[in-house]
Amino acid sequence: MARESESGLPIDPVYGPEALAGWDPAVQLGEPGAYPFTRGVYPTMYTGRPWTMRQYAGFGTATESNARYKELIAHGTMGLSVAFDLPTQMGHDSDAPIAHGEVGKVGVAIDSVEDMRLLFGGIPLDKVSTSMTINAPAALLLLLYQLVAEEQGVSAGMLTGTIQNDVLKEYIARGTYIFPPKPSLRLIADIFRYCKAEIPKWNTISISGYHMAEAGASPAQEIAFTLADGIEYVRTAVAAGMDVDDFAPRLSFFFVARTTILEEVAKFRAARRIWARVMKEEFGAKNPKSLMLRFHTQTAGVQLTAQQPEVNLVRVAVQGLAAVLGGTQSLHTNSFDEAIALPTDKSARLALRTQQVLAYETDVTATVDPFAGSYVIEKMTDDVEGAAVELMAKVEDLGGAVNAIEHGFQKNEIERNAYRIAQETDAGERVVVGVNRFQLDEEEPYEPLRVDPAIEAQQAERLAKLRAERDQPAVDAALAALKKAAEGEHNVLYPMKEALRARATVGEVCNALREVWGTYVPSDAF
Repeated sequence: MARESESGLPIDPVYGPEALAGWDPAVQLGEPGAYPFTRGVYPTMYTGRPWTMRQYAGFGTATESNARYKELIAHGTMGLSVAFDLPTQMGHDSDAPIAHGEVGKVGVAIDSVEDMRLLFGGIPLDKVSTSMTINAPAALLLLLYQLVAEEQGVSAGMLTGTIQNDVLKEYIARGTYIFPPKPSLRLIADIFRYCKAEIPKWNTISISGYHMAEAGASPAQEIAFTLADGIEYVRTAVAAGMDVDDFAPRLSFFFVARTTILEEVAKFRAARRIWARVMKEEFGAKNPKSLMLRFHTQTAGVQLTAQQPEVNLVRVAVQGLAAVLGGTQSLHTNSFDEAIALPTDKSARLALRTQQVLAYETDVTATVDPFAGSYVIEKMTDDVEGAAVELMAKVEDLGGAVNAIEHGFQKNEIERNAYRIAQETDAGERVVVGVNRFQLDEEEPYEPLRVDPAIEAQQAERLAKLRAERDQPAVDAALAALKKAAEGEHNVLYPMKEALRARATVGEVCNALREVWGTYVPSDAF
């Protein structure tokens, strides 16, 4: 009996040459590292060195997170990935009333340059690559990172890493937006310009499908809506006067890896092919690096279960394998206890060890794109590509990603798919081990990591001390200069950096921009 993929596409019991009738390998496959990049963005892929093992971490205070980073580096992590708490993600200080109860809970609390200094204390920023999962206030956290690097004597030209900086997916699937779409896109264009001039090796945006997938998007929806957002960002930068080849090589993407290995591999290959074609044909990009869809992958948090959490170790290994076989540039493997609480030191180490086993104990790094030419993989790649292109055309018919967001199109499509998944799980048609089949009569006890609630009071004390000791007239003048730039057309990152250098807080800088740009309120259509 034929099955359906996660995208609702048919999976045949057997595939043969007829599956690829009319298929031209030179057009749809190509060579590794060459257009259309179906087989990977680099000719040698992992045969020279493995992907970047970038473990996502951050909780409580900057000091606690700093200790976790140093431990991960000691155990072989090649890149850091910072999780920020909800107040930081929303541009609020830890002592703001709205932040109560959330400080340090889902990531580290960063209120000022002093916190950022603690977060990266003793970590040489010219030797590590750092990814920061931050969106609406991405410019602030990047500038704080640059300021700390300058204190270490590290020039901005030596900094490598990524800011997520993808606000469109916040309107679609996640909700940590601050400003309306138009000023948000203007801020992103300012970041592109600033980094080209000041931090040339930095990846200025990580266009994310991960959070859409966590909200219930199918693989086809995930890449369709992510690439549609990417097109919107490119159009914004081009409209602002930038040449596509000046910024496109620094664009990167962020996807999920599910347990359904075959479709996930096909999804990654299809996404590379679509993006290369769009950049070449729509935007006329000439630099081959502008055509490359480089991406980070995180294993699927939404597929982790609180029931029998050790089973998540198996899920994560399978998901990580899917990402590697799909050609990811960097990978975060979730800890098995993340469905319960923040990862413990042991579970975070096990997650890293999972990647190291894949890299050094299997043979998947011995050859490039091992599934190339597979009847099933090539047919599924074509099928996922076709479904994604059809969805992207619907976004275009609505006037592009922003207009489609205002119509609620992407959100409604994702919610429909999430409802389908929930129905199938509840009916037992979709097996979730330990949840609706193979349950235990009694779960074994597990002691999760807890964040000390005293952190909120400690951060408030630090803020009070900072405000008492800093040069307040200098802060006021810097914030006034920032507002003036936001009202006009000058790049806001330059006055923003001076405000942060003067020890303005994240909340104060965001509030200054809120006064000029306002805040985003979803329409009733959502």
